[in-house]
Amino acid sequence: MRKMPLKFIAAYCLIAAGSLFTANAAQFDLVTAQNKVTIYYQKGDSKLDSIAAHLLAADIKLVSGYLPKVYNDITSAKGNVIIIGRTDSGLIKGFGNKAADPDLKGKWECYSVRILSKPTKNITNALVITGSDVRGTAYGVFSVSEKIGVTPWYWWADATPKIQKSLSVNIDDFTSETPSVKFRGIFINDEDWGLQPWSAKTFEPETKDIGPKTYAKVFELLLRLKANLIWPAMHPSTKAFYHYPGNIKAAEDYQIVVGSSHAEPMLRNNVSEWNEKTMGPFNYLTNRQKVNDYWESRIKESSKVNGIYTTGMRGIHDGEIQGVKTMEETVPLLDTIIRVQRDMLKKYVNQDITKVPQVFTPYKEVLEIYDAGLKVPDDITLVWPDDNYGYIQRLSNAEESKRSGGSGVYYHASYWGRPHDYLWLGTSHPAHIREEMTKAYTMNAKQLWVLNVGDIKPSEYATQLFMDMAYDIKPFEKSSFSLTHLQNWLLAIFGSKQAVSIAPLLWKYYDLAFERKPEYMGWSQTEPTTAINFTAYNHFFYNDQAQLRIDAYDALVSKVEAIRRDVEAKDKDAFYELIEYPVRGAALINKKFLYRDKAYLYAKQGRLSASSYAALSDEVYEKIGGETKYYNTKLANGKWQGMMDMFPRKLPVFDLPVFDLSKTNSLPAFRALPEGYKQTDSSGPSPDRQFKLPEFNKWNKQKYFIDVFLTQNQKKNFTITCLETWIKTSSRQGELTPDGLNSQKRIWVEIDWTKVPAQKSLQGKVTVKAGDDQYDFAVSANNTDLKELKSFKGSVEADGYLSINAVDYTAVKNTKSRQWSVVDGLGANGKALEAFPLVEKAADGELDTLKVKSNPSVEYEFYSFSQTPAIITITSLPTYPLNKNFEVRYAVSVDDGPVRILNFRTFGRSDEWKKNVLSNSAQRILNEPILKPGKHTLRIYMIDPGVILNHIYIDLGIAQPFYGTLPKTFKQN
Repeated sequence: MRKMPLKFIAAYCLIAAGSLFTANAAQFDLVTAQNKVTIYYQKGDSKLDSIAAHLLAADIKLVSGYLPKVYNDITSAKGNVIIIGRTDSGLIKGFGNKAADPDLKGKWECYSVRILSKPTKNITNALVITGSDVRGTAYGVFSVSEKIGVTPWYWWADATPKIQKSLSVNIDDFTSETPSVKFRGIFINDEDWGLQPWSAKTFEPETKDIGPKTYAKVFELLLRLKANLIWPAMHPSTKAFYHYPGNIKAAEDYQIVVGSSHAEPMLRNNVSEWNEKTMGPFNYLTNRQKVNDYWESRIKESSKVNGIYTTGMRGIHDGEIQGVKTMEETVPLLDTIIRVQRDMLKKYVNQDITKVPQVFTPYKEVLEIYDAGLKVPDDITLVWPDDNYGYIQRLSNAEESKRSGGSGVYYHASYWGRPHDYLWLGTSHPAHIREEMTKAYTMNAKQLWVLNVGDIKPSEYATQLFMDMAYDIKPFEKSSFSLTHLQNWLLAIFGSKQAVSIAPLLWKYYDLAFERKPEYMGWSQTEPTTAINFTAYNHFFYNDQAQLRIDAYDALVSKVEAIRRDVEAKDKDAFYELIEYPVRGAALINKKFLYRDKAYLYAKQGRLSASSYAALSDEVYEKIGGETKYYNTKLANGKWQGMMDMFPRKLPVFDLPVFDLSKTNSLPAFRALPEGYKQTDSSGPSPDRQFKLPEFNKWNKQKYFIDVFLTQNQKKNFTITCLETWIKTSSRQGELTPDGLNSQKRIWVEIDWTKVPAQKSLQGKVTVKAGDDQYDFAVSANNTDLKELKSFKGSVEADGYLSINAVDYTAVKNTKSRQWSVVDGLGANGKALEAFPLVEKAADGELDTLKVKSNPSVEYEFYSFSQTPAIITITSLPTYPLNKNFEVRYAVSVDDGPVRILNFRTFGRSDEWKKNVLSNSAQRILNEPILKPGKHTLRIYMIDPGVILNHIYIDLGIAQPFYGTLPKTFKQN
């Protein structure tokens, strides 16, 4: 097929299905002056055919203003018609062999689209949408909806299509492929602060809960996303799915498969349905009959429902199984429980147990039980969970892949729990989701994918991405497609002009959150809940990491404001929901804590501005409150009242900051301090006036700052002088006044390398003077003409350190079967380095740690200027071993020295694991006792597949902490 022109991409978005409609397609008129389409479906067939037909009619009205009539009797059909049905329906068969693809028969959730010209005397053209089954038919119908500009998010994100009074579509014959993953769906979870209060008070007050009306909207969304599975909401705030008969009826009508979470066996909601007062403890050892009766009654009730049954047993709400103390007790007990559950399923659902969909999820402590010898029957699907933070803990090995039940994945885009929740904003990085889920698919997890979406909002894009991957994984096999997918999604909602601007903005939003999610900015934890702390961003070195992060968010907000002015009126609500609120919210909460840092740190320096930063931090709370109030009361005329909560679970990170700033001793009214000044508390009785800036060199072409500020309520004029012509400053004079941030100014110092003499050690001075207060700053610069660096391709030291992105290697040595490959979108500078291929089992000798020098390797040449010890920190993504055959190891050598094997695997919820998932990084450190000046080579050898290298930091004596990754030091291109 030929590639679709941009205008067709805009109309259809081509997110998951590749080139669904081709550029040389036939035109079919839906609403024109001459033609008004009518829609027909098979009488007596599935209720979903009727639902899909009427939804398509409503979609056409949404775009054109005309509501097509919908019938289930074809006898009087004339003009242009849309025909909807399954391949074996009489309606489809009545149009002959050309109406549908004959290969549809027997396939899972496929559809074909055909245009028939003059198929009968009275019908001018027929657009025939045929499904291999009832969901396949619905997917075909909604593909036409997308074609006319109605996205799956037209209701859930107020993505209003462009009005087209004359509406036609260009369609060529098309047959969809079988979905990549069989069962694809969402888990509504932690709904206490969004979906449940919104549904109970705003959308479905007659039920006062998440009920049939809400679930009908959820199920429609799922079908439009080409999904088929729900794990219903299950928190104490929500009654069990089966409590409302209308919920079950809605699932049947929409043909959605109903499952239950990892903690809810046999479609039971333990939190809502198990009453310890009347039923006793949820303990299979001491209360077996009551528990069996509890499961059996639900199995009877659900025996005719399209369901997937969770097997096994945990505690009532995501806790450990009760009544056992040792693994020796637990394994046989779970064996018994699963056998009893399957006997019930045989009795009430299907005597052939292999025909009953079942899953077993080794989540949290259950993985240990599985590893201890639990024998899960072969036809049960193993659902591998992530660690709640987006890193899949394990996938199937070669033996597990042979299981007839196959395997799947339970993945999080939202989470409540230790070490910290992320329930407020949707910040899961698209490249990270793509990386983990393509890995899962490669490792044969193809039977079931479930995404924990929290309240659905604000995880709209993560949900779309996840479902598109589950439906058609092929385009995502290229890591560069992550950004393309985001652009296409935005294009379908906002049009091509806005999508071009919004896509890089949102990508930067995800990048910043990948370094540190907004909810983690308090450096606090939960379970147990701890107080907020100072961030780990360095305010006094590396050009002020904290301010650079503030600046990055300010730039995003400025772009949001600029784009919003040009957004069409119809798109403003969608823009606010999908872009403006999350970007503003993330920017504000970052400022709250980074300004709080500055208030305390600057108070120790005696700055008047400290109180201004405290006030700015305080203001953030009110601003977030204002944005959230708008979301809940004004947005879409109050449609989403109760959906957005600015402090879910009321954790400390969301609280109004409390300040107790230190008081300083008597200080000069005017002060000046350089970047890198290590004495944070500089308020002593005789503060320094002689300073030294970090060294400049011609390779890195650094710039450093000098902060000038007031300590007293006085106005001061200052001047800056440089005796050397090769020293440049951003200002030569200025005025400080004691109002707000006008009491301070940052002066940038750089070197004009075109005027510098060629010598190793140049000395100069910058003098800052205000009245009688004078401060001198020594400047040193390295402009030596080193012949050995003229053709050097490696990285060059920047005054005591090197920062190297993993993808910036100087040489790579791969083998035919194994290779280091660049992955787009992840890690420092938007790229990372991964060990491929992803395999279930290593070939003979590949994991032999005594032979690592024959493995693929990457080399990093670097240059240092002085003899010094070195501390080398290698940062990777905190991934897990692919399966139980592997670890997460690599080996390192420096200057052909001894090879050291490093393994960053963590176990359980250790402190290291907590740090790793909060920072999306795992670090291993090497200490080199001495490095001589000159050239060096760092080599990293591959051992285990799936290891993702991100960044290398070499401390040559700078001894300055930082958070995240730093801009790379100079490397010759």
